[in-house]
Amino acid sequence: MKNKLLFALSAIGILAGVVGAFIYSREIGPQPPVFNPAANPYAKGIYANGIVESYQTNGANINIYPEVSGTITQVLVAEGQTVRQGSPLLTIDDSVQRAVVEQQKSQAEAARALLEELKAEPRKENLDVAKAQLGLASASLKSAQDQLDKQRKSYELNPRSISKDTLDTATNAVKVARANLDVVRRQYELTKAGAWVYDIRNQESQHDALLKSYMASRALLSKYTITAPVEGVILSVTTAVGNYVSPQGVYDTYTQGFNPVLVMGSAQTHLEVRCFVDEILVHRLPEPSKMSAQMFIRGTTVSVPLEYVRVQPYVTPKIELSNQRTERVDVRVLPVIFRFEKPKNLSVYPGQLVDVYIGEK
Repeated sequence: MKNKLLFALSAIGILAGVVGAFIYSREIGPQPPVFNPAANPYAKGIYANGIVESYQTNGANINIYPEVSGTITQVLVAEGQTVRQGSPLLTIDDSVQRAVVEQQKSQAEAARALLEELKAEPRKENLDVAKAQLGLASASLKSAQDQLDKQRKSYELNPRSISKDTLDTATNAVKVARANLDVVRRQYELTKAGAWVYDIRNQESQHDALLKSYMASRALLSKYTITAPVEGVILSVTTAVGNYVSPQGVYDTYTQGFNPVLVMGSAQTHLEVRCFVDEILVHRLPEPSKMSAQMFIRGTTVSVPLEYVRVQPYVTPKIELSNQRTERVDVRVLPVIFRFEKPKNLSVYPGQLVDVYIGEK
């Protein structure tokens, strides 16, 4: 019985080995590709990676950063929305800056009022007072002089009628009254002349400085509302109400870096492709007048003819498009820019990666 069991187990093991050898000896063919890679349409075409951008006369997409720091209070646009130049896009809390503007406005107005006051001198009421004081001083001098004349005449008639001390006192009173009249007359002339020209100039300088401070603060206040620099399309909104933003942009918790708060592009009747040609292939680029290129949309067999725009005449280190902050390699590339009319039957968006072949016409 025991021998029969061993024989059965051996037979099962042999059968399992044969089946396993058969299964693993079969050759499994590769899976068919999801799509056929684009073939080079040119006999000596150059391949380059490309990225779709909004078409600009110069540069790429418009990255918008705030010029001031603060908390977002309103987001006034949505992605894909077309906006006109100067349209408000979002607002930042401006309560502190608005209070500073009001304070400096009041200071400038106070300085202006004081300047007008200086220019309006002499004030009629002050001049009337100075004139009255001049009349009083003249009357006091006449009274003292009359008193002196009487005492002097009496002394000449009878030296014993008035003492020498009384006569001297009357003489001194006339001198005091005459000096007082001279002071009051000078004060009247000073009042009549109005404000000193140097006081006016000094107040004009103070008013000008305060006015410029107010204008600068008001200009800074306008920065708390971010407006569209050009007419175009909102491609990306990376912030929300309540987020804190700064001139560095807005912090992204996913990439742990700073991004622009908004990305804009031109009106998307046309788009452009920025191609990165490896430095070892730069010498094979045709002349601009003879250059022809085609763009292939990844995942499809669709190709789009491209129109040459310009070469960015500066060879730069190649940057991996997935993360432009850190992923650098030793290869350098020459950016070449083409443009194309946006296809009506195909969705193409800025930021999309494409394959580009460059050849001669």
